Amino acid sequence: MKQRFLALAALLLSSQAYAQYTKTAIKTLPYPQTKKVDTVTTYFGTKVPDPYRWLENDQAAETKAWVQEENKVTQNYLAQIPYREAIHKRLETLWNYEKYEAPFKEGKYTYFSKNTGLQNQSALYRQVGSGAPELFLDPNTFSKDGTTSLAGINFTKDGSMAAYLISEGGSDWRKVIVLKTADKSIIGDTLTDVKFSGIAWKGNDGFYYSSYDKPKVGSQLAGLTQYHKLYYHKLGTPQSTDKLVFGGDKTPRRYINAHLTEDQRFLVISAANTTTGNELYVQDLSKPSSGIVQVVDNFDNEHQVVDNVGSKLYVFTNLNAPNFRVVTVDAANPKPANWKDLIPETKNVLDVSTVGGKIFAQYLKDATSLVEQYDMNGKKERSVELPSIGSASGFNGKKEEKETYYTFTSYIYPPTIFKYDIATGKSTVYKKPNVQFDPTKFESKQVFYNSKDGTRIPMIITYKKGLVMNGKNPTLLYAYGGFGVSMTPSFSTSNIVLLENGGIYAVPNLRGGGEYGETWHLAGTKMKKQNVFDDFIAAAEYLVKNNYTSKDFLAISGGSNGGLLVGAAMTQHPELFKVAFPAVGVMDMLRYNKFTAGAGWAYDYGTAEDSKEMFEYIYKYSPYHALKPAEYPATLITTADHDDRVVPAHSFKFASRIQENQKGTSPVLIRIETKAGHGAGRSTAQVISEQTDKWAFMFHNMGVQYPSAKN
Repeated sequence: MKQRFLALAALLLSSQAYAQYTKTAIKTLPYPQTKKVDTVTTYFGTKVPDPYRWLENDQAAETKAWVQEENKVTQNYLAQIPYREAIHKRLETLWNYEKYEAPFKEGKYTYFSKNTGLQNQSALYRQVGSGAPELFLDPNTFSKDGTTSLAGINFTKDGSMAAYLISEGGSDWRKVIVLKTADKSIIGDTLTDVKFSGIAWKGNDGFYYSSYDKPKVGSQLAGLTQYHKLYYHKLGTPQSTDKLVFGGDKTPRRYINAHLTEDQRFLVISAANTTTGNELYVQDLSKPSSGIVQVVDNFDNEHQVVDNVGSKLYVFTNLNAPNFRVVTVDAANPKPANWKDLIPETKNVLDVSTVGGKIFAQYLKDATSLVEQYDMNGKKERSVELPSIGSASGFNGKKEEKETYYTFTSYIYPPTIFKYDIATGKSTVYKKPNVQFDPTKFESKQVFYNSKDGTRIPMIITYKKGLVMNGKNPTLLYAYGGFGVSMTPSFSTSNIVLLENGGIYAVPNLRGGGEYGETWHLAGTKMKKQNVFDDFIAAAEYLVKNNYTSKDFLAISGGSNGGLLVGAAMTQHPELFKVAFPAVGVMDMLRYNKFTAGAGWAYDYGTAEDSKEMFEYIYKYSPYHALKPAEYPATLITTADHDDRVVPAHSFKFASRIQENQKGTSPVLIRIETKAGHGAGRSTAQVISEQTDKWAFMFHNMGVQYPSAKN
């Protein structure tokens, strides 16, 4: 009887009592005593101390010891959350369904990726017609722990050979392996030290690829990578003899990529020094003596050759069209002065793809998809009927294809693959995921709110139907806001844990992104970067004002540039948030350009060396430098030891300084994944483990029970 009474009493604990119980039950180990060094850099007469700079040396024994101590504190804390294992089991159950990616055709085979459920990596299969599929490549055999991933694959035009890239431990550095598709036998040696590269086959003789010289200063993961080089690799020859095609001392560029048109006539080269804007070059390979011809001679806009018909090039560009357009030009006289509009700019942002001799115009209308089909002369044939409001991607393939595939998703629509008949415009379901989620029980709605300067910002809010808006719903506010990246509706298996537990997921489309074209992007760059943070903070204030949640139940999350966003928001307004998740963030804005390819981000950020005015602007919001003694939200910083895009030193230094300055009682922890990088290629086990810790940390620090009585 006594046991029954105690059990009943436990069930009747109020949220407040439960919060008190869990918080007193968990004790945080003392943070490591992180040493401080007397390092100072002077910018335009201002001396900036950097006491934790020693953590930038990721190969030093003392840095590795610090990582171990911090992880020990974090894992000790997380292990005490009573429902952590229950969340882990729930996520494993939710994740355990077959996942497919849209198929594509190469030679006589149709290839597709599939994960049976909890496999660490998806495997690549193939089949002939409607025949039985066979396993072609299984990345789960690449390493024992599932941390080596398939990072891309490209086939010869006839499909007889393929070159695939692998990433080890999540690094951006790749290896390239070539094989015959008939029997999967390997051809030649493995290429190494390849980074930020595709593979562009030239016939069956060889292919183009891009890479940097290996860093000579610092570790390979953190060392500065300055200039990209485009090489041609002839099969059967050593990599050391590969021919430099473009780049190097004569044309130093930070990013160089190449592809061949489908008919193999033109080599197309894109060259850039930052993540926005590129030069464009073409070479007519049908003429042995032809050289590389410059089409665009500046970095002011973005341009891409998407197709050709004979000598006519189809160029996708935002030159004189911030929302993009498609133009045509003859390759003999390809300069912009000769460009002719094929699909003009509209009020909606355009992206394009080609398949079956058609152009598919994929528009964004308030961050959701509209798709139209055009012929190669620019005549609109139809609007594609999509299942509902959400995001559509795909509509690509070879010119002879009669059908294509696209994937449709939204925050409440699990990603479903559709087969599309190009002649009739009919869509049929090809693969529908069997995830444990009933979309009819949830809803997403788009709202618009005003930012600090009055700019109208869209946001999509997702929750269970009938949820009472009483200000006590656990809410995760997620955003990015940079580099022209558009945040469009997408389904997250992990978010089911939040939504079914009476939670709310909100995603605003901040300036700095690409949802409204280049004008929207530029409004969140350089000395307008504060607009992005203001948009995000205004989103939080909207959610509180309209009683979706309150500051005691509001968490913020973002990764990479989004990690910078979270860092800036929580240092500028720590009182607004209960929990913060800055992931792989750019936290030291004065030194981001000193590592890997960070200098390429200067178009968005500017650098501390640009001018006194720029330095002062960046210094003011840089999360690492903006920290001061205050009551900060419960914070779980996440990074990885193999992140060679945003080096983990950003997170290491930020964690050390916020632990030093935390005057409240909320924990400030850093979770450092091993054998993982910036995000892509992580094993399923790693993803589930991190998501488990995220939800456990968030619910516990909000005093929310799991599972909630609301679900």
